[in-house]
Amino acid sequence: MKLLLISNSTNAGEEYLDYPKYNIKEFLGGQSVKALFIPYAAVTFSFDDYEEKVSERFREVGHDIVSIHHFENPAKAVMEAKAIVVGGGNTWQLVKMMQEQGFMETIPEKVRKGTPYIGWSAGSNVACPTLCTTNDMPITEPQRFKTCNLVPFQINPHYLDVNPDGHAGETREARIEEFIEINPDVYVVGLREGTMLLIEQDDIKLIGPRKACIFKKGQVPLELGPEDDFRFLL
Repeated sequence: MKLLLISNSTNAGEEYLDYPKYNIKEFLGGQSVKALFIPYAAVTFSFDDYEEKVSERFREVGHDIVSIHHFENPAKAVMEAKAIVVGGGNTWQLVKMMQEQGFMETIPEKVRKGTPYIGWSAGSNVACPTLCTTNDMPITEPQRFKTCNLVPFQINPHYLDVNPDGHAGETREARIEEFIEINPDVYVVGLREGTMLLIEQDDIKLIGPRKACIFKKGQVPLELGPEDDFRFLL
């Protein structure tokens, strides 16, 4: 398998998908690729608008996308895709629509045969076994929590170490500790903004300027950087 799992689409003060665009270019390779885009996490804007925004950035680096909502036979489009790109937004909405299309089965089948997969935010969440470490509100109800299970660990994208000033609620760490208390055998990767995980076959690397925080029940959280070995997650 070949996966690029990105924490966030946009760093503060930057254009949409600007910081990871050259990682996307390198990941897809030197030959131009027109990837299949899954825009289902969009809620307050149209799939057409989402497609145009993503396509603009992909075209900058010599690639392009076409959105799944243009196809009369979405399942066939998945099976013929040269690459699959799943955008961020609301994870619950994304999961509901992917389940309704049968994509939780067809996309893993396709990716495990070698089709490259790119996801950011919610698109990284659905590469995990479940959506249970998303940050999003459950604005709609999917059939189940299970997702693509392309990796055996969970990701918490946009991971923050502390709450904003003046907020006395639970930290992100506290929420993840609740998850691992109930799911003691599962690693959770707190993926900070500006970072991503590159997975190729049995190798996994962190890319970006910040470390990742790794959680598992009974263990002190690990702070690991790009120079560290992440293969234990696989």
